[in-house]
Amino acid sequence: MNLTIATPLALIVDEADVRHVRAEDETGAFGLLPGHADFLTELAISVVTWRDETGAEHHVAVRGGMLSVRDGAMIEIATREAVPGDDLGQLETEVLDRFRRQISEEQSARTDAHRLYLAAIQQIITALHPNSSGISGQKLGLGSLPGEDA
Repeated sequence: MNLTIATPLALIVDEADVRHVRAEDETGAFGLLPGHADFLTELAISVVTWRDETGAEHHVAVRGGMLSVRDGAMIEIATREAVPGDDLGQLETEVLDRFRRQISEEQSARTDAHRLYLAAIQQIITALHPNSSGISGQKLGLGSLPGEDA
């Protein structure tokens, strides 16, 4: 099988004669052997492992992504970020922890930006309708963030 792992900026892995690939999606870990049916799945933050024709094992930590299998012989992974390494333990602890932390920080930043957006809309509404202080974002279809009172 051929295995390629690519990020938006680089081709991380381009290897022929791969004998086995192990990856992980939201349902858990799975293996791919030559002749596997066509397949498409969203990867979790995890370590992708494969064995080459000599039996040597290789690893790449991926920050999620999409994995596709075509014709039972081509495995392609597109991911936002990938870090190759020989030390599986280090990849699983340090690199995956960093990926998870980054995802959490990005989600927090998106939530903060959404709160600012809703607050700005509320200020505009208040400025346009000064006597209508009872108008809420809910009545205008703006919604609310999880954990906020509706």
